[in-house]
Amino acid sequence: MLSNSELLAIQFATDFVFESSGRIATRNDPDRSRAPRFALSCCASGNVCGIRADVADDIAAELMGYAALEPPCADQSGVPRHLGRYIELLSRDAIVQHPRLGVTYVLPNDISYKLDIKLICSDSVAGEELCATVTDEGLPAGLAEMGFRGEFWAPWCVALYDREVASVAFAARLSATGADLGLATAPRLRGRGFAAAATAGWARMPELRSRALFYNTDQTNVSSQRVVARLGLRYLGLSLELS
Repeated sequence: MLSNSELLAIQFATDFVFESSGRIATRNDPDRSRAPRFALSCCASGNVCGIRADVADDIAAELMGYAALEPPCADQSGVPRHLGRYIELLSRDAIVQHPRLGVTYVLPNDISYKLDIKLICSDSVAGEELCATVTDEGLPAGLAEMGFRGEFWAPWCVALYDREVASVAFAARLSATGADLGLATAPRLRGRGFAAAATAGWARMPELRSRALFYNTDQTNVSSQRVVARLGLRYLGLSLELS
């Protein structure tokens, strides 16, 4: 069984693409989107941090120094002790955007959630048919309502309600050892268990069986916290991103 520190390291390595120097290059999503200038993840037994490649070396060195002094953080509503110092250092180069404070939970591969609805996963015939329908007819109303503009990232699992996509769980980040859950639910269908059902279906997919799975969300995201409560997920640690 992996320790919290080992899980945190896997989750952090799954989140980003790194240069040979160890600096962060991009986010580890299919779009290779822009990464934060500084990222920190903390749990009760330690922490891990990374700095984007374009941050000046002297600033990077100071950031790493303060991160090394960061105490373990077991409080889900907590804030890294040196947050103000991180912002001050990065502000020497450019204004720091609003900090993103997140909480990370461990998602078991064998989790289940009972709800009398239909699930469709990307590795099934029904999944192929859904993709073909999207290609031929455009996005279903439920997906458009969630803000999707094209394909969602495999492996994925959708929960259907009255033949409509109510919620979709997908691989927001994927590495050889870990996967971060991405989750979206039609606004008018939230709070009814569809997101929990899609999440549990996604976690049980064979393609993810050998990977550690994580659910990361903002501290203030009430809808996500409801999913966490429904599934009884175990808290792992805090995350901080500064751009």
